[in-house]
Amino acid sequence: MNIYRQKSTWKIALVVSALLIMGASLWYSNELARDIAEREEEEAEMWAKAYRNIIQADENTDLTFELEVIQENENVPAILANHKDSILATRNIDVSKGYAYLQKRLQEMKSERESPIEIEISPGVKNYIYYEESIYIRKLKFYPFVQFGIISAFLAFAYVLLATARSAEQNQLWVGMAKETAHQLGTPLTSLAAWIELLKEKKTDSGTKEILDDVQKDIDRLELVADRFSKIGSPPEMKEEALKPLLEKCIDYMRKRTSESVKIELRCEVAPKVKLSPPLFEWVLENLLKNALDAMSGKGIIILMVSEDKEKILLDIKDSGKGILKSEFNTVFQPGYTTKKRGWGLGLTLSKRIIEQYHGGKIFVKESSQNSGTTFRLTLPKH
Repeated sequence: MNIYRQKSTWKIALVVSALLIMGASLWYSNELARDIAEREEEEAEMWAKAYRNIIQADENTDLTFELEVIQENENVPAILANHKDSILATRNIDVSKGYAYLQKRLQEMKSERESPIEIEISPGVKNYIYYEESIYIRKLKFYPFVQFGIISAFLAFAYVLLATARSAEQNQLWVGMAKETAHQLGTPLTSLAAWIELLKEKKTDSGTKEILDDVQKDIDRLELVADRFSKIGSPPEMKEEALKPLLEKCIDYMRKRTSESVKIELRCEVAPKVKLSPPLFEWVLENLLKNALDAMSGKGIIILMVSEDKEKILLDIKDSGKGILKSEFNTVFQPGYTTKKRGWGLGLTLSKRIIEQYHGGKIFVKESSQNSGTTFRLTLPKH
């Protein structure tokens, strides 16, 4: 269980780190944009002074420096206008679009900048220079968002790709482990079965025969377990089965292996037939019933309820155990999650794979509350 808490912590840490990087990038870009804006404002001031000197100069004044200043402004869009908004000159604006376009740009600049640069051409007569941020500043302001979007898209793609690869690898691991387990169980089971048959042929008393019958039942059970493992990873044989007898069979099996303090009830509103793999489906039921017994610490009640809607058969398994935290409703199905000291945390993971991959259904925690019990729901499609 700690591994999933750590995983959640890492996710939060990564999100916080991403936000910090985004914030730092925005701050740096804004600082850089502000510095460039101040520089452009200085350029606009110099441009205004150059125009003022040109307007006020006589024919003998050397205006080389002023003309160079005006020509060097290749970034800042600017408009020189009089007090009646008549446009006298422009810089870095496409004049080929017409006077109406220039007037529109002038009004935009006036709305952005309330205090234009004033040029007094004679006592009481002033012209004004309006300007706006260059395209570079605007691009710079949007750059962090573009950068963040591209990085986020790349990380999302990489995450999906890695998750898909990891899922495929895990599936191969599950299949390999299951088939190897079935193979390893097969050899000693075959040998044990042969020894049982040999002992039965010999003359034995009734007590010994009863023991051999019990041992044979355990061997049959182990063979069923091996058969279940061998079916993982291969398309199982699906049969249309009556659900109620199958549930009764599992309940009877579990009743014989639990205390009298545990009560197991079956409530069937309907008696449907379902297309399923009996060995695998019984495995799922046994896992859920064992988990319910563990959650109740050997005392309580388990209720299995069968119902249906228009599209699905519904099976609810409700216990009176200690319950599950709502934050762990999905975590319980992940490999390694367990509350038992000696548990492997694989039962619910395998159950989920069997129900969803082989039977086309769903399994989830329907509801749970602390010290009041948990209800797992299985849904199976109608055929």
